[in-house]
Amino acid sequence: MSDDGRENNGSENVPSRQRTRFPGISSRAYEHPADRSALVALRKLSGFDTVFKALSGLLPERSLRLLFLSDSVRVSDQQFTHLNDMLRDACYILDLEKVPPMYVNQDPQPNAMCIGLDEPIIVVTTGLVELLDEEEMRAVIGHEVGHALSGHAVYRTILLFLTNLAIRVAWIPLGTIAIMAIVTALREWFRKSELSADRAGLLVGQDLKASMRGLMKLAGGNHLHEMNVDAFLKQAEEYEESGDLRDSVLKILNVLPRTHPFATVRAAELKKWAESRDHQRIMDGHYPRRDEDKNTSVSDSFRESASHYATNIKTSKDPLMKLVTDIAGGAGGLGGRVRRGFDGFTGTPQRDEEPPAESTS
Repeated sequence: MSDDGRENNGSENVPSRQRTRFPGISSRAYEHPADRSALVALRKLSGFDTVFKALSGLLPERSLRLLFLSDSVRVSDQQFTHLNDMLRDACYILDLEKVPPMYVNQDPQPNAMCIGLDEPIIVVTTGLVELLDEEEMRAVIGHEVGHALSGHAVYRTILLFLTNLAIRVAWIPLGTIAIMAIVTALREWFRKSELSADRAGLLVGQDLKASMRGLMKLAGGNHLHEMNVDAFLKQAEEYEESGDLRDSVLKILNVLPRTHPFATVRAAELKKWAESRDHQRIMDGHYPRRDEDKNTSVSDSFRESASHYATNIKTSKDPLMKLVTDIAGGAGGLGGRVRRGFDGFTGTPQRDEEPPAESTS
């Protein structure tokens, strides 16, 4: 070890403190099953292939790079050196050979993104840099490197472009319908991809508390002395359990325009994964390698995603998911429960279900 705590083995990308490294790790190791299934659904969306191929050739990637080069600060050994160290650490831990360029952009809104078509670029805002401490920031940079390793930057770039395009052509009658269909599908996928990248951030930072603090700060600002992790996670539980079918529908409507899942939901999902056997196996060195990706079965991925959704529906406490479970199980009194769930929409007072007639047989 060198005097600054950095391993001296001839490599630039070496962690500043001892952390587990994952040589040759495949993004399949940390990708959320919902991420993979949403991406498959996106690619099957009518018209997506045509739009994707067209935009891949038309998007001004060189212009994008020049924009950040000219109007942001590039992270390096001379500028934002602590972020540069974290970036190299993250790439070393996840074994990403080429360190992507990283820029700090003046914006009070805390945010980070990984964009680019041929090569990914990581951008973090000054609002985020000022909000997070070192370990929290390390998890965020690991999150963005996870996006790069998973190849998410391409779709994120197209999402940004189409969102801006939809605004510009909004005055054209029916002009945004096709675009918004693809934007909605992209947003659905991107929300799921954030869950994958959160896991990558944990693998890089290897500090669950720091990851939790970062998500809490994104929700409530730099007021940790006023917040509590257990209470924050309790919000996620209450969010899932509370209300009736009306609330389930409102949850869906609330999340549709968003690119990111709600912070409490992300925290609960990450904590669940951190305590899982899958996470422990990765930390023990048992994980899929990139050189095995070409042999991966698509049908196995489908089955894994289907199994994930089936388990989630079965164990979910959300009223709509309970209804789905009851439909699948043929639960008695289902009609009455559906009626009670939606009576509030029409103002109809809820009534107790009439007891079943006694059998005469």
